[in-house]
Amino acid sequence: MAAGLADRDAAARTAYPVAEAEVLTVPGTVITFYSFKGGVGRSFALANIAVLLARWGNRVLCVDWDLEAPGLHHYFRPMMSGEPTSGVVDLVDDFLANRFRPADHTTRLSADGVTLDLIAAGRDDVDYITRVQDLEWERFYDEGFGEYLERCRERWTTDYDFVLLDSRTGVSDIGGICTAHLPDRLVILFTANAQSMRGAIDIARRANSARDGLPFDRPRLNVIPVLSRFDAREEYLEADRWRQTYLTETGSLYHDWLDVEVPPAEVAAHLTLPYVSFWTFGERLAVVQEKQPTPDQISYALETVAALLAHDLDRTPLLAENRDAYVAAVRDRKHEFSHDIKISTPRSTLDVAGELIDTLGGLGLRTERSLSGDRDLLVRATDNARHLCLIVDGTLTRWQVAEVERFIHRTVGQDRRVIPVLTARTDPTALPGFVGNLRHLRLGPTRRPADVARELADQVRGARPLVHDSVDLVDLLLRTAKASLPAHWWELVDELVRELQVIAGAGDDERARDVAADLELAIRPRSAAGTPVPADIREAIEWSIRVLRTRARDTGAPATEEGNQHG
Repeated sequence: MAAGLADRDAAARTAYPVAEAEVLTVPGTVITFYSFKGGVGRSFALANIAVLLARWGNRVLCVDWDLEAPGLHHYFRPMMSGEPTSGVVDLVDDFLANRFRPADHTTRLSADGVTLDLIAAGRDDVDYITRVQDLEWERFYDEGFGEYLERCRERWTTDYDFVLLDSRTGVSDIGGICTAHLPDRLVILFTANAQSMRGAIDIARRANSARDGLPFDRPRLNVIPVLSRFDAREEYLEADRWRQTYLTETGSLYHDWLDVEVPPAEVAAHLTLPYVSFWTFGERLAVVQEKQPTPDQISYALETVAALLAHDLDRTPLLAENRDAYVAAVRDRKHEFSHDIKISTPRSTLDVAGELIDTLGGLGLRTERSLSGDRDLLVRATDNARHLCLIVDGTLTRWQVAEVERFIHRTVGQDRRVIPVLTARTDPTALPGFVGNLRHLRLGPTRRPADVARELADQVRGARPLVHDSVDLVDLLLRTAKASLPAHWWELVDELVRELQVIAGAGDDERARDVAADLELAIRPRSAAGTPVPADIREAIEWSIRVLRTRARDTGAPATEEGNQHG
């Protein structure tokens, strides 16, 4: 059916004109979940991923297009105040009656602070089966239903960040609508079964072929393969053999979106939903019950798939390197922090923490205290504070170590900082590297908590530059990029530029002056014939300039000796 969309819609292009005012510059994304066979957990995956995306601050709409076997709404019953009174079949009625009101058929779902919308298949009554059997998709498309659906799609992508479609299994007219016409992304789910896998892959390829004939502007469809209900706990050799088969069959699907440096096998492992018998009973939301999932739980894998979709299939090297940071980057992207900074303190410095909090509050910053041993800290699903300040009295407590590891695990690639405040008896060189190497503030006889609090406020507000010296590093690097030097001199320049990157991050003014002077000398014009900057060195220079321009913005706050000791 999908392959004939172009022919059937060509004469109906003007039946339902789309108003330009309805289309946003950055529309939402339509993602279809499809399986060739039933029993793979497609609706289960969609419902749970929808809740995760909504929990992370996105506007989400789910649409149940599995009209012959509707059931998506069953997963959302705990979030529903009543049964759906209309749905997809009513969109068809609207089309036949020349009405356009897609928002009238949504059911609002809400629980535990998570809100999303659902368009069910239709009202579950005695007439439903007859209504579905009477649907004549080819006639509808001849009469302009494709244009009508396109108008619905544009309304949905205006009102929502993500539109998730639950498609019919097998080969069907509805399958063509959901896999070729409507989606921007296609998630195919299959079990460790050749029919299930190859059937889904074949439909994905057919969908891309059908899109070439659509009378609508559609790019190539990116396909995300998900191996579902995979049990690798027993029959290890058979499981490993199947993984190799799976990678061979699906390898080409990764080429359209996976970073070239990332092996498909590394991402495929993250896109595997384990078999957990508990979730095969009834229709339940695993991500609601598993608040802090561990790698052996299904919610952990569901979070990974949801994060890939939220990243729009981007930043896959980070996924391969640090899955938890990849998930945290989207989980906290739209998270509104109730506090600007959390003060973590052992019991020996409670008075210091209190004075810091009082002074920071007077400076307009929202603060909270984290006391070592506070068990509520490590079980929270999200962080309450954007930044973490560690008061270190001699050594880190075991609780602070766990707190820092948890914070760092969640904040890779985000503008969030760990800022140590050291008491007079704390030796930074004796601290673990992940804290001792950070730029710190120092308490002492002449540096009271109120003084430190003011510097802490400057750091939190981004007032501290990377390097406070008068040397204009950006100008020097720009001149370096324009220089013409003998080939052997570029090797020296490369070393100096990369050393300067490290120094700038450490905030070491004295070393920055020395290296800048060496670089100034290295790029002086010479009589010998020169060559322009090599591509790899140019990239290093451009990267350094971007960092300096975005982070070295001095608002006039004075530099401190303590602040420049560690980066």
